[in-house]
Amino acid sequence: MIRKAKKNDINYIYELSKKTKTEMLKQGLNQWVGDYPLFDNFKNDYLKSGLYVYIENERIIASISILEENDPPYKEIEWDHNHSLVIHRLLVDPDYQKSGIGKKMFEKAIELTKEKYLSLKVDTHPDNLKMQNLITKMGFQYKGYIESINRLAYELIV
Repeated sequence: MIRKAKKNDINYIYELSKKTKTEMLKQGLNQWVGDYPLFDNFKNDYLKSGLYVYIENERIIASISILEENDPPYKEIEWDHNHSLVIHRLLVDPDYQKSGIGKKMFEKAIELTKEKYLSLKVDTHPDNLKMQNLITKMGFQYKGYIESINRLAYELIV
């Protein structure tokens, strides 16, 4: 089940992000470096009503932030549309990865986008091949490289 995060979910999401980040680093993926993501990233996503969780057996095992576009680095490339939602900070508990949960989280983002937006955008680190694979499987088109944040950018017209 996917639902909007509750305030008391934020601590657990933050701890899950640390577990996910540790696994990414073990695999040699330096997408989330330093202190990122911070507790405040998830808190702000919650305050903007854009933080969602995936629940299984009464436990949060994934989260995703789905927010209106407002990232200055996104102005570096040409998009098909400007009235869009953007996926941020998708994380799936490493113990549950490769079970289709990431796809379900993307499907939720697509569903929300169709309500009143023209497209859905996402970016990922050039070395994050798993995420790039998911993005392209979901029908997103590569739009370019965002140099200031070292990310590959994708867009899905809904």
